[in-house]
Amino acid sequence: MEYKYKTKGVCASSVTIKVDGAVVTSVEFDGGCNGNAKGLGKLVVGMPVADVVERLGGIRCDRKQTSCPDQLAKALTELMRTSETDRESDEAAAAP
Repeated sequence: MEYKYKTKGVCASSVTIKVDGAVVTSVEFDGGCNGNAKGLGKLVVGMPVADVVERLGGIRCDRKQTSCPDQLAKALTELMRTSETDRESDEAAAAP
């Protein structure tokens, strides 16, 4: 599943994430610190979504209330919440 998240409070304008099941397969930031964004993306590929959220959630950048890693955690949380809601809707529609 591919998901594009509009970031808030950071230099990057968005992050595009791909997951397979509950595992991150790709992360691409649009803007921000190019090398750091690429490095972050490479580090989390292959990791379970829950582990990425736990490790990166709450990280701050200087005096900002958030950071690109924190925004990635927020995006993954939203992605999994949306995915769960879609799955529940599909199950309800399929029920007799």
